[in-house]
Amino acid sequence: MSATRSSESDSDCAFCRIVRGDASSHIVFEDEVSVGFLDHRPVFHGHTLLVPRRHVSLLADLPTALVGPFFANVQLLARVMETGLDADGSFVAVNNRISQSVPHLHVHVVPRRRGDGLRGFFWPRRRYASESEMTRVQGMLVDAIGAIRAGA
Repeated sequence: MSATRSSESDSDCAFCRIVRGDASSHIVFEDEVSVGFLDHRPVFHGHTLLVPRRHVSLLADLPTALVGPFFANVQLLARVMETGLDADGSFVAVNNRISQSVPHLHVHVVPRRRGDGLRGFFWPRRRYASESEMTRVQGMLVDAIGAIRAGA
């Protein structure tokens, strides 16, 4: 493990607070390995962040035993963008240190549509129009996860 801080939880970490349930969020997925929640400043509606429950700052710090289960959950969310939101595909990204707004490993899973205007790594942000719109998108993703899991 690198010199980066790693523990079960970090009291100062915004994402650890979400994982512990100490901060509000719109959770679309959770299991024993990770928690997925809507980004509050999404590139496109449905933009989800997946974080490991265990506090690790960087991808390199994720214990090897968790890499497979964690990225299986990334795969699930990528599928859900298409089945739950009728997207044409998805964009999946991890920032390590540079551009990492919260120093807790997180994977961005963003729904994509042909002609959506996303170019390179310039990410214009679009806020949800209301809390109810964010809750509606949350429900769509939760329902799609349930449907995929039921069919698996």
